[in-house]
Amino acid sequence: MSYTTQMDAAKKGILTKEMKIVAEKEQMDLETLRELIAEGKVVIPANKNHKSLDPEGIGQGLKTKVNVNLGISKDCQNIDLEMKKVKKSIELKAEAIMDLSSFGKTEEFRQRLIDYSKAMIGTVPIYDAVGFYDKELQDISEKEFLNVVEKHAKDGVDFMTIHAGINKATAERFKKNKRITHIVSRGGSLLFAWMELNKKENPFYEYFDKVLDICEKYDVTLSLGDACRPGSIADSTDASQVEELIVLGELTKRAWEKNVQVMIEGPGHMAINEIAGNMMLEKRLCHGAPFYVLGPLVTDITPGYDHITSAIGGAIAASNGADFLCYVTPAEHLRLPNLDDMKEGIIASKIAAHAADIANGIKGARDWDNEMSKARADLDWEKMFELSIDPEKARRYRAESTPEHEDSCTMCGKMCSMRNMKKILNGEDINILRD
Repeated sequence: MSYTTQMDAAKKGILTKEMKIVAEKEQMDLETLRELIAEGKVVIPANKNHKSLDPEGIGQGLKTKVNVNLGISKDCQNIDLEMKKVKKSIELKAEAIMDLSSFGKTEEFRQRLIDYSKAMIGTVPIYDAVGFYDKELQDISEKEFLNVVEKHAKDGVDFMTIHAGINKATAERFKKNKRITHIVSRGGSLLFAWMELNKKENPFYEYFDKVLDICEKYDVTLSLGDACRPGSIADSTDASQVEELIVLGELTKRAWEKNVQVMIEGPGHMAINEIAGNMMLEKRLCHGAPFYVLGPLVTDITPGYDHITSAIGGAIAASNGADFLCYVTPAEHLRLPNLDDMKEGIIASKIAAHAADIANGIKGARDWDNEMSKARADLDWEKMFELSIDPEKARRYRAESTPEHEDSCTMCGKMCSMRNMKKILNGEDINILRD
């Protein structure tokens, strides 16, 4: 029996090779996974043309996944440097990479990325449109926007951010409800500007069925972009954000009718006490579709430390229903991240994701922690390094401050609780002051 997308296969009772790989990774019953995909509660972004892909699932009951943003821009066009970031991202086990390239040889970089990467690849086609056509934003036609979407799909992109929820009605709601930071989504601001300059409807909303046809043809997962996501805690959970979310829920149902897989993109910036409510709203209004969040950042005063701010929000979000975390680096709001920034961002997001998986009772999540705890109790430093989320840093810290006694560290020395408990329970003298 043939099928067009993972969702189509799931509805027909077909178990694809991608489903089998994901079920094994997640220690989930294959039939349960198939049912969740058929219901739209889990997606497997897997473009038919992405041959190097090692599939991952995103959604209900699965481990929280992490996405890395990178790509070339007008100010930073070094493709080789971005490919180094790609290789580092995969080494650090990021499950997804979003190519946000907006200038220069975007097609060359995208093709190298897709050919190399076993991680799923996402893009935002509207970023590429201005450079692709070498036209001012206002002069790009509706058909040209759709052609860029098809080009990315044909190239092998697994998921695409399409800001279809900011239609004329949403835009009017935004204009009536003033914000401090306006529209901070780059794609959302470009579409809002295009609509205002041309006095037309958002082409991705008006021609949404054509977008779905493209996604179905190549099995591209639709990541419905949050054009009205809050860019400050003052603007969170306002009328614009909620109205757009309602529209995204309606578009989700339309996508599912065509067997197109859907994720919903979410906030942004918001205070800690609003996170759980926002996760519930998305799941209710968007019918259980997987939720993909940027952060959320829980305060606005941390330039240089936004990877920490977003990890706090990400852990809370994922433990309350978010399924996919977009990393944030220390360079957020300041500049394009370098290799070190990217690593810090990935590690912070991975910590948040794993913390949430423990809270959510994901199968196998606690096993890693239990192994680390046993290694600590045994004072097995090599095992601790091996189990560390960042073995390189753990080894370096240990090497930089060598203790007098190998079975301790320079923080506690021979007063180390692990050392002394081990000795006492083995019937030995703890010998703190004597050699």
